[in-house]
Amino acid sequence: MAKDAIRVAELFAGVGGFRLALDGYRSSEHPEFNRPAAGPFRTVWANQWEPPGNETKQFAWRCYEQRFGAGSCVNEDINRVLDDYENGVNAYGIPDEIDMVVGGFPCQDYSVAKPLAHAGGIEGRKGVLWWDIYRFLYLKKPRFVLLENVDRLLKSPASQRGRDFAIMLSCLADLGYAVEWRVVNSAEYGFPQRRKRVYIFGEKTQERWNLEERISEGVLSSALPIETPESFHAFDIPHDPYEVTNSFNLGGKAKSPFCAAGAMQGFHVVTSEATESFDGERMTLGSVIVPQDEVPESFYVSDEALEKWRYLKGSKNEVRTKRDANGIEFSYRYSEGSMAFPDLLENPSRTILTGEGGSGASRFKHIVQIGGRFRRLVPDELDQLQCFPKGWTNAGMSDGNRAFCMGNALVVGIPHLIGREIAKRLGAE
Repeated sequence: MAKDAIRVAELFAGVGGFRLALDGYRSSEHPEFNRPAAGPFRTVWANQWEPPGNETKQFAWRCYEQRFGAGSCVNEDINRVLDDYENGVNAYGIPDEIDMVVGGFPCQDYSVAKPLAHAGGIEGRKGVLWWDIYRFLYLKKPRFVLLENVDRLLKSPASQRGRDFAIMLSCLADLGYAVEWRVVNSAEYGFPQRRKRVYIFGEKTQERWNLEERISEGVLSSALPIETPESFHAFDIPHDPYEVTNSFNLGGKAKSPFCAAGAMQGFHVVTSEATESFDGERMTLGSVIVPQDEVPESFYVSDEALEKWRYLKGSKNEVRTKRDANGIEFSYRYSEGSMAFPDLLENPSRTILTGEGGSGASRFKHIVQIGGRFRRLVPDELDQLQCFPKGWTNAGMSDGNRAFCMGNALVVGIPHLIGREIAKRLGAE
């Protein structure tokens, strides 16, 4: 390994989106998958495990291993891995030196039942996966951290808007990280899917950041340009997640104080709205459509089923009935707006979800019209909507599992751009 390599640990790795984005891909066996690296990144450890842990659930891990090599990813509950590590047993080979931790993880309840300063620390945690990231950062002390999550993280939970993100920032500040975040709609930077996610970049640094400048000129805004914000909102967050749990935004349930862009250092936050600034080439759903001879007949929608698709996608204003907890039937009026039918090939796609697979009609699955016939998207198209190489998840799993993996994945092009900017600032392009 090169002396100046940026050694990366990938948590909640899925099918390897962060690794593909940062390390790139080089293979003589599968040259069709080859992609450039974002810089001198080297993923030295990865973890992917799907509860409840039985073999049939580990299809994402098997895909990772098939693409990056046997032994490239640990298939064990990260909580157990870290328990062993803290007890002096490094059974899963976590390297001594890690420069950067990356990962995408579910949005959960991050409230804590005890102050971190008390004995027992974070034993009262609920959002287990975040606390495992926290433990990993505490134990390995990497210089950088790059995380991805759903954008609703900035405003959850509904009863105390922004509390969960404030807990994360409090934890990161306690560990000595200065942080930037941005809500990114990938389609606004030329990618073929309207997928909105929050990216969180943290760095251990002695440099004192000007937080307003960092929003406009930091790693994230340099990688993913925005117009200069017109106004900023500043506030401090409590130093202990326990205090955040009990006090943050108790009187502001309707709105989170966290905007789409922001920076934090030393528990001080500055945040603003963000407007994308991009004038490059833009991809669309039509950009990833495969040739007709690559589409199995099972993906076409029959004339009989088409009416159900039309109904589910259409607007509704109708009386429905249901039963209450006591079994008493009552009527109510149900209404919802219409969705595009079929999905328009000249636009970026809607966000793909884990339930994109399966032949059943759905309001949220994509349906396209090609050559006069209606059909669902095939897995190779879903791979490409996330900017993975075509066929990346064609690794011995079912079409439904391939769709599930892509619904959980990230748009690879976004962390690739962020990685390029990190490498540039280190003089390591």
